[in-house]
Amino acid sequence: MSGGGGGSSAPGRFADYFVICGLDTETGLEPDELSGENFEQTPLRRTFKSKVLARYPENVEWNPFDQDAVGMLCMPKGLAFKTQADSREPQFHSFIITREDGSRTFGFSLTFFEEVTSKQICSAMQTLYHMHNAEYDILHTPPTNDKESCSSTGDCNGTSVSKLQRFNSYDISRDTLYVSKCICLITPMSFMKACKKVLEQLHQAVTSPQPPPLPLESYIYNILYEVPLPPAGRSLKFSGVYGPIICQRPSTNELPLFDFPVKEVFELLGVENVVQLFTCALLEFQILLYSQHYQRLMTVAETITALMFPFQWQHVYVPILPASLLHFLDAPVPYLMGLHSNGLDDRSKLELPQEANLCFVDVDNHFIELPEDLPQFPNKLEFIQEISEILMAFGIPPEGNLHCSESASKMKSLRACDLVSDKRNGNIAGSPLNSYELLKENETIARLQALVKRTGVSLEKLEVREETSSKKDLKMQCDEEEFKIYQLNIQIREVFANRFTQMFADYEVFVIQPSQDKESWFTNREQMQNFDKASFLSDQPEPYLPFLSRFLETQMFASFIDNKIMCHDEDDKDPVLRVFDSRVDKIRLLNVRTPTLRTSMYQKCTTIDEAEKSIELRLAKIDHTAVHPHLLDMKIGQGKYELGFFPKLQSDVLSTGPASNKWTKRNAPAQWRRKDRQKQHTEHLRLDNDQREKYIQEARNLGSTIRQPKLSNLSPSVIAQTNWKFVEGLLKECRNKTKRMLVEKMGREAVELGHGEVNITGVEENTLIASLCDLLERIWSHGLQVKQGKSALWSHLLHYLENRQRRTTSGSFSTSGILLDSERRKSDTSPAMSPLRISLIQDMRHIQNISEIKTDVGKARAWVRLSMEKKLLSRHLKQLLSDHELTKKLYKRYAFLRCDDEKEQFLYHLLSFNAVDYFCFTNVFTTILIPYHILIVPSKKLGGSMFTANPWICISGELGETGVLQIPRNILEMTFECQNLGKLTTVQIGHDNSGLYAKWLVEYVMVRNEITGHTYKFPCGRWLGKGMDDGSLERILVGELLTSHTEADERQCRTPPLQQSPSMIRRFVTISPNNKPKLNTGQIQEAIGEAVNGIVKHFHKPEKERGSLTLLLCGESGLVSALEQVFQHGFKSPRLFKNVFIWDFLEKAQTYYETLEQNEMVPEENWQTRARNFCRFITAINNTPRNIGKDGKFQMLVCLGARDHLLHHWIALLADCPITAQMYEDIALIKDHTLVNSLIRVLQTLQEFNITLEASLVKGIDI
Repeated sequence: MSGGGGGSSAPGRFADYFVICGLDTETGLEPDELSGENFEQTPLRRTFKSKVLARYPENVEWNPFDQDAVGMLCMPKGLAFKTQADSREPQFHSFIITREDGSRTFGFSLTFFEEVTSKQICSAMQTLYHMHNAEYDILHTPPTNDKESCSSTGDCNGTSVSKLQRFNSYDISRDTLYVSKCICLITPMSFMKACKKVLEQLHQAVTSPQPPPLPLESYIYNILYEVPLPPAGRSLKFSGVYGPIICQRPSTNELPLFDFPVKEVFELLGVENVVQLFTCALLEFQILLYSQHYQRLMTVAETITALMFPFQWQHVYVPILPASLLHFLDAPVPYLMGLHSNGLDDRSKLELPQEANLCFVDVDNHFIELPEDLPQFPNKLEFIQEISEILMAFGIPPEGNLHCSESASKMKSLRACDLVSDKRNGNIAGSPLNSYELLKENETIARLQALVKRTGVSLEKLEVREETSSKKDLKMQCDEEEFKIYQLNIQIREVFANRFTQMFADYEVFVIQPSQDKESWFTNREQMQNFDKASFLSDQPEPYLPFLSRFLETQMFASFIDNKIMCHDEDDKDPVLRVFDSRVDKIRLLNVRTPTLRTSMYQKCTTIDEAEKSIELRLAKIDHTAVHPHLLDMKIGQGKYELGFFPKLQSDVLSTGPASNKWTKRNAPAQWRRKDRQKQHTEHLRLDNDQREKYIQEARNLGSTIRQPKLSNLSPSVIAQTNWKFVEGLLKECRNKTKRMLVEKMGREAVELGHGEVNITGVEENTLIASLCDLLERIWSHGLQVKQGKSALWSHLLHYLENRQRRTTSGSFSTSGILLDSERRKSDTSPAMSPLRISLIQDMRHIQNISEIKTDVGKARAWVRLSMEKKLLSRHLKQLLSDHELTKKLYKRYAFLRCDDEKEQFLYHLLSFNAVDYFCFTNVFTTILIPYHILIVPSKKLGGSMFTANPWICISGELGETGVLQIPRNILEMTFECQNLGKLTTVQIGHDNSGLYAKWLVEYVMVRNEITGHTYKFPCGRWLGKGMDDGSLERILVGELLTSHTEADERQCRTPPLQQSPSMIRRFVTISPNNKPKLNTGQIQEAIGEAVNGIVKHFHKPEKERGSLTLLLCGESGLVSALEQVFQHGFKSPRLFKNVFIWDFLEKAQTYYETLEQNEMVPEENWQTRARNFCRFITAINNTPRNIGKDGKFQMLVCLGARDHLLHHWIALLADCPITAQMYEDIALIKDHTLVNSLIRVLQTLQEFNITLEASLVKGIDI
């Protein structure tokens, strides 16, 4: 956690080391080659290597000194030289060193300039200038011989030479040379304000004309050995050189220690940008901060990670990236890094390897570039409103304060309205004087107002908190300004923390506790599901889902839940978790409504006052005061120094602490280890290297191999090794992702095999596919030679396309696609469609033709989705990478795509997606036009060729239907284009009964989506014609998706195909419904049970996952066919050659009831309504203008009865009807009372569901 850190931390010392870095006069000037191209710069602008000149003490056992890291981070740009003409303000910045085990140490450094006294260094600088000027003159020879013109020729930066001569030159006889030096404290906890004061006062002592009261050694000794860490929940006062310094530390039930000014982040970026950046961090995008101030990089990074409480950033975290580690930007993993800008180059000069998933934050210019399709943070508008109110109470304009950003001058020229229309800077507005006026212009607040008006609150009375007067009586020990910073920090942090306590108030319910013991849980960690995501999401308000479904997939969420599983008992609990859980408990007490009913009502933060109070009390009454600095036992003459120079300190007095001090005695390892154990429970330190954490890290962390770059001077071999780790990491991530997606997708099958939970929601599937696209982008951008466009994958595809076109024009390559004649099922010998060509390029063209997709990243994602849906992803990528020349041209040797074994394994993992059906293209691009290809196959035997009528067809899918399409006579195959229909469900086919031979026996209809290649078969097997079969002129066919047999060969397991149409069985019979295989009563009951069960399950799934209800009603084992079996059972067989249909029986029953009504022999009210209803439906169906035939009418009746919850009434009615007695044998199911009663009970279960019928099933009926 920010402010946490130090693993086996000190026995309670405030600071571990005092360090001095700077120019080592012994070794002289060493250019720092790693810090970038040095030599075009004038020598004063170049960077030189800095050294750690001294550190006190030499080493402490609980925090070994890391010389490379400290040297790099104290002066990330190396040494800087200046002359008396330049400004030489001291600069403060903090940094973090993350050890390999994940624990942290904090550094605070103050960099200032000292005069160079060494003659050698001055003359070396002079020599460098002579060389530079000589080279410069050769490169820029003046066009004329005139002396003056030399000064007017511009150098490469466009500044004139005379200027350069004036600012960047050094003349040993005239100029004084200054060099940077830095003093630094290394501490186990992040007390930024206190450390800053200590260092500033030390520096002041050296530069002020009066010497300090005591030698500097006394103060440094004091801070190293005599100032303790304040205990949790206490405040501490100690003495600097010139004044007291105060720090305070939260208790174990408050938010963890965090000492950076949140105010600065909001001033630099504005609320809207901060919330967007925060969202990117939570979803683990790559984040790159860019600023010319190291402290700003650090403040933004630490603030964003602190606001995540209770979650923790799990990936590479380098808020200040030293110049020598720039290659780390190539890392194909999530990272949060800070990059120093020199203030000259603008953003366009930055060569970033990948930008598809990058959030780029230009801190100084109030500007943020977001990754595509970033979901909204839940309740974003109300959240921004709540933060804005707090900021305004402290006089900070919510859109950020442009005075503090470099671009203020640029901004002045822009009018506010231009800015509002510029989406990316949606939160900068005119003048920060009247903040409410500003808010009015700000589009965020405009949106807010609209939203809030609907909820009936007026925003005119923006609630700006006034400080209460009661605070005046408390005398603060720190100054007003500092107290304000504390207040603002805690208020903003409480508001952020409150969002998570509200969002995850009932998270514990969904944690899946491992069934086995901890050891085996650790070993199978990656396969285990630790959180019931689907159930959790199904409880959430719809607008939250895009964000939450992605957030639940992150490493930080997984680690948070792992932590929860690890610590059952209170004492064992991770401190962060303990604080969070206690807050969640409070909310659940307040929220007496069942906590599982989550609403999207925005709950404001209520914990602010309490949190403020505890800080206030600590600051009003200081709990501890440290020993004052005192004279040390130094030899005479020690401790003298020269004005303006930081002295060489006496190491003999600083290398060891006092022997007698009461709390340093515990240095015996055993004792401080025990202390450490207690501390772990009471502390706010996040002990990553505690055993539990270690387990979790090993078992879980994909990035564990590269959690932190090693800060040392990097040889090519180290870089190669790092890249090798990335390649391994990517492969591992690919393995885990594919596995996770398959387990989710295969759902039921997987559960039987003992993996995970059953269901996957549409949102979740989208999330998983989006994260696969991110992974592919990261793989494709690893080791790129030159970056082109934002998507590395699409850019590679375009190169491939270009190459192919070149080859095709030169005639060397004949066919671009492979024909698959295996679209047909092996068993089908009947006519089939000509197969679709498999072509990578054709699929790219499809994507390029979709006008809705505007960006490269979007195109790459759409192409991946299409390839997934076609089960060609692995094959396409293999083909793309088979162009070795191209891969060599585009990628460096160490790139993932050039590691052959890993690449093979990666393609193999992707191949496993072919085992399941994805509709991730069809379901996402719902508005695009798609060509469909239709094939109608009439029966060969029965004279299809003599058919004279005009046929028509209408295709319906989950997203819409085509309307009636007339088919030209004798044409059985055609292609037409229409808006995406989604998965196809039914086909209505019929004819107009014209001509001499208007009888048509249709075997089946095939429809293929020409983009995705999905082919559906709609079996029919019955006549269309008056006087044939049941006299139907149109039929509704239910479809199934065909699987091509290339897959059947490739894949080991097949998910069962969709249900078939009911009439499949009747295909071979001499078209009579009575030839169905006879089932006994037990089988019929089972079929009814199955059918009803299918419908019940359908409604218990989240809406996004439900399949086709039409199939469950009219499919092969659907409700219609099951009820058909009920009425067929024991139906008296008619005389030879005459067919009797169930519909005939129902019509007779209707006539019977109607005559009863007329004779007014009515048994009872209830019965009468049922009978009337029944007759009304039969009449309505008989009066429909459609020619749907008797079986079609029966189907329509069952569907309407299911919709209106009348089926069980009708069964009861018909069981008692005298007509039944005439038309059924005694053994008939419908005559057996116990069987009928159980049938009624089963059908009653459908009453609670709201069944909506597909339009094609009830066309022409208005009941």
